[in-house]
Amino acid sequence: MFGKVLIANRGEIACRIMQACRELGLRTVAVFSEADRNSLHVQTADEAVCIGPPPNKESYLNVANIISACKVTRADAVHPGYGNLSEDPTFADACQECGITFVGPPAHVIARMGDKAEARRVVREAGIPVVPGSPGAVSDVRDARDIGAQLGYPVMLKAVSGGGGRGIRIAHNPAHLTQLFEQARSEARAAFGNGHLYVEKYLEQPRHVEVQVLADAHGQVVHLGERECSIQFRHQKVLEESPAPGVSSSLRRRMGEAAVKAAEAVGYVNAGTIEFLLDNRGRFYFIEMNTRIQVEHTVTEMVTGIDIVREQIKIAAGEKLSCEQGRIWFNGHAIECRLLAADGERGLLPSPGTITRWAVPCGPGVRVDTGVTAGSVVSSYYDPMIAKVVCWDRTRPEAITRMEATLRGMQVEGIKTTIPLHLRILRNAYFRSGRIDTHFIERRLGEEQPV
Repeated sequence: MFGKVLIANRGEIACRIMQACRELGLRTVAVFSEADRNSLHVQTADEAVCIGPPPNKESYLNVANIISACKVTRADAVHPGYGNLSEDPTFADACQECGITFVGPPAHVIARMGDKAEARRVVREAGIPVVPGSPGAVSDVRDARDIGAQLGYPVMLKAVSGGGGRGIRIAHNPAHLTQLFEQARSEARAAFGNGHLYVEKYLEQPRHVEVQVLADAHGQVVHLGERECSIQFRHQKVLEESPAPGVSSSLRRRMGEAAVKAAEAVGYVNAGTIEFLLDNRGRFYFIEMNTRIQVEHTVTEMVTGIDIVREQIKIAAGEKLSCEQGRIWFNGHAIECRLLAADGERGLLPSPGTITRWAVPCGPGVRVDTGVTAGSVVSSYYDPMIAKVVCWDRTRPEAITRMEATLRGMQVEGIKTTIPLHLRILRNAYFRSGRIDTHFIERRLGEEQPV
């Protein structure tokens, strides 16, 4: 096991990783931009190093500065969290070249699965169904239109790199595709440094269901069940839960087996997530793999009792998985609400500022992962997520009731938050009955009040 871990991230995930390190007896190093000097993750680490000015490119995406921070503090491992450099193979390579353990999969696996077109090819060859689409990146708009004609409209233009809903456009006819092609390519190039696109058949009203996998360097791969991630706004997840409503034990087993097969096909090591689209006939299709810890890993931890972050660190240290597939039990139901510093009643407009009051309810089955407290400054430089509120109970209706009570009891002042939006979701009859899909917010909440 290592002696010291540098967390190459900020906010709630940095604080979450530090907790796992403390439980393992490891010292922690925080890195921070000048804007985050007084942040909670800086205050709770054993050591902290400033890595640059507020813009991400000059601090949290600055590989040279982060490697230098490792050298200065003599950290022997780096945990990247999610976002930022977590899926950057050049960063993983740089760590390895400097004798620093990267808590994540090998760089070549990150690169291979980070190219969505290549990932589709790999899993298709492993016998896993994929959404119909182009065999690889399209060369130009004419090529994209030819694929669109073969698939039938509507189709999606998708960036081969990155995530977070960027570089994605839905085209309903050839003229529309031509209009959107350059928009998607420019957005992808600006966001990921790669403007290549591929074309995929657009499925009407699908569900977004993902499966968590863990793999060690000794050949053992397990899945930890599925998560429902269909509640999205502009392709960004808002609320997640586990298990997914209405998923039978048979479907769960088949999706889990497919996820394990996908991980094995690419020689995966560490924690990863296989994302599927699920249609209304119970058919699932691979869409991508995330080669990092997910924001919503919390709900899986709540229903399985497995600390995924701790497993990540132990796997990176060369240890075997502490769980076997036949001994993983799924208990109860968990829901996560992503609490954003944004106006939940006006299209999620960002709401930066200083939090003047922060009071969070506590009790059985309530967990709040956060990187803020009273007095924290929410900067406009970074993602507006300030906390993840997670509630567990024996059944889904009970978990919904507990989450609603928890959100009503939260006191956050000085900024606007998405609590009103989450309460509307939780109280919606379609949500309560499990009748959800990736267009839930637009179709169901839009009937009540514009979002």
